[in-house]
Amino acid sequence: MNEQSPIRTETARQIGPEAPAPTRRRSRTGTWLILLLLLAGGGAAGYRYYLAPKSATETAADGAPARGKGARGRPGDMAQAVGVATVSAGEIPVVLSGLGTVTPLATVTIQSQISGYLMEIGFREGQTVKKGDFLAQIDPRIYEAQLAQYQGQLARDQALLQNSKLDLARFQRLSLQDSISKQNVDTQAALVKQNEGTVAIDQAQVDQQKLNIAYTRIVSPVEGRVGLRQIDQGNYVTAASTNIVVVTQLHPISVVFTLPEDDVARVMRRLRSGAKLTVTAYDRGDANVLATGTLDTVDNQIDTTTGTVKLRALFDNKDESLFPNQFVNAKLTVDIVRDTPIIPTAAILRGTPGAYVYLLDGDDKVVVRPITVGEAEGARTAVTKGLAVGDRVVVDGTDRLRDGAKVRVTEGGKGQPAPPGEPAAPGQAAPAADATATTSTPAAGTPPENPPQKRERRRERPAAQ
Repeated sequence: MNEQSPIRTETARQIGPEAPAPTRRRSRTGTWLILLLLLAGGGAAGYRYYLAPKSATETAADGAPARGKGARGRPGDMAQAVGVATVSAGEIPVVLSGLGTVTPLATVTIQSQISGYLMEIGFREGQTVKKGDFLAQIDPRIYEAQLAQYQGQLARDQALLQNSKLDLARFQRLSLQDSISKQNVDTQAALVKQNEGTVAIDQAQVDQQKLNIAYTRIVSPVEGRVGLRQIDQGNYVTAASTNIVVVTQLHPISVVFTLPEDDVARVMRRLRSGAKLTVTAYDRGDANVLATGTLDTVDNQIDTTTGTVKLRALFDNKDESLFPNQFVNAKLTVDIVRDTPIIPTAAILRGTPGAYVYLLDGDDKVVVRPITVGEAEGARTAVTKGLAVGDRVVVDGTDRLRDGAKVRVTEGGKGQPAPPGEPAAPGQAAPAADATATTSTPAAGTPPENPPQKRERRRERPAAQ
């Protein structure tokens, strides 16, 4: 037992209070490493914060300060680049728009009026024909035979009628001599009337067969364009039941369109005054003019289900730009407003005061001016109140303006460029060469410099490691 006590005493010394010393040293090293990392991160953040205002306040070629989050001063205190337009006097048409359909004045379905075999087709599909042009031929032989038969009956009955008339004249002379009874004279007179009726029937049958023979040759009743053939040569056609082809009149052609019932009074007032109103037909996209014509008539009643009235306009359509059943946008010019202030439609804004514009006050300031809008035509709008000829209004860069804001008029009417790093707002132009920027464009053949953010990251990386 006494021999083992030194060993136990030595083991107790090794696991005594002096054993945790290496652990404490590792703990102090980790704490210092964390403090160094925190200091490095703080220094990097401060360095980035120091560079941000510097890059944001770089100036462009024109000397104007760049606008950004790090720029000094408020953005509203800087002069905004805007495009302006001058209010001019002119005339603008009063146009009423409606949806219309191209409607031919005549669409004729060609049918056979008699029965028989189709012997010949005299047209080509899509051909333009005139009134009276040959279209088709029906077999006429059966009708020619019947005509000969009826003509023979007519000749026989005409001979009987002639004989009965001679007998009647003879009986009348004998009656004057009291050589024949009056009854025989009356009977002969009735026979003459009977034969006259028979001859009339025969003549009608002859005329009918001549008409049937004329029906065997089918001609175009109108001038127009022939459609697709609906039956082939050699088929048997029946009267009023077989369609051969459709002929559509194209010159002139009409457009039937609708207008709201509120516009009827204005249109009728112009028509009663004898005015000749112009109608312009546009394509489905309302971008291209197809044809120009005149208003022909207005329907006699308003459709109660839609609250609209139908109108018909006529077009010469010499170039066949209008096709039957084509959808068009019809624009009726009712009147023309003359000597009125006109501004670009893009300058008109709408808000709490209603319609308003930013009016240029002097050369470097804008004010809000409420206006009353009149007739509009595409990109032009008439102003009935609020502006005078010669005033200048902002048409580009209005999204960042306010009443009394300072502005800078750009050449060519270019709007305020978008801030660097942000997409251009609607209605604004892209930054031009002379616009404010935070970076410069390198010369040809020179590699571009790294952006400021990339340079900062490269400087931060060694500190972070």
